[in-house]
Amino acid sequence: MNNDINEEIQYVYPQQRTKPRFNFNIKPLPIDKPYINLILLIATIFSTWLTIDFTYSIAIISILFAHEMGHYIMCRRYGVPATLPFFIPFPFLNPFGTMGAIIQMRGYIPSRKALFDIGAAGPIAGFILSVPAIYFGLKWSTIVPSSEVGTQYLILGEPLLFKIISYFAVGNISNNYEIITHPVGYAGWAGLFVTSLNLLPIGQLDGGHIIYSMFGHKARLISFSFLAMLGIIALFFYPGWALLFILLLILGRKHPAPIDDFTLLDKKRRLLGYIIFIIFLTSFTPVPFKF
Repeated sequence: MNNDINEEIQYVYPQQRTKPRFNFNIKPLPIDKPYINLILLIATIFSTWLTIDFTYSIAIISILFAHEMGHYIMCRRYGVPATLPFFIPFPFLNPFGTMGAIIQMRGYIPSRKALFDIGAAGPIAGFILSVPAIYFGLKWSTIVPSSEVGTQYLILGEPLLFKIISYFAVGNISNNYEIITHPVGYAGWAGLFVTSLNLLPIGQLDGGHIIYSMFGHKARLISFSFLAMLGIIALFFYPGWALLFILLLILGRKHPAPIDDFTLLDKKRRLLGYIIFIIFLTSFTPVPFKF
């Protein structure tokens, strides 16, 4: 199809006689470049390996891959053009050794159902791998007296879900002791951190897709509220959120509508949406790193 052609789509609002028209500019479709995907994957394996070790590398790559493939599979299901995941290596000045992974999507989301499934599949897939990584990683971790913990260790914030999994993995730990987290456990914590970031109900993040599919244009108020909350946290509690706040303020406030913006979600998806929101609340930590 010629990229300069405008495609005109017409449809009728329910219970209305008028026919509003929407002109969509057709953009070039994303093109798979497997050699670039492979090079970036190998580079990210090495960057995460250098940052912690090989077990951490395998665990975090698996979590990120599952997240992006969740999106990719749902895109394929609904005919939305998308590429395979592009990993982003970042070996220096980064506690994770990577900036994550992305897929490139183009075209228009056909319905709220498709928007929900595409947005939710990634976080759910990553979450499913993060939880056992945390559990077994904590099982393999070392518990030492607090006096033996030096300044070379990074102190992690503990969201509610992490504390619950920790209780089942190692039980109650005295205040005089600390857990030196196994690399797999750290990868699980990072996976939970990435899940919570993506589930922020703001703009075009995964959480933004989910709340738009559930509430339509009313989701703007929810997005604005959480964006304001993020700004308050960045200002008074953890300045590390400032950059994300600015980016979302500039780029992520609005969410484009799917083609069918009128057919509501079924009850099962709405219920799943609320469960995902609970996952977000129990996975998010206002202060992820303590120095």
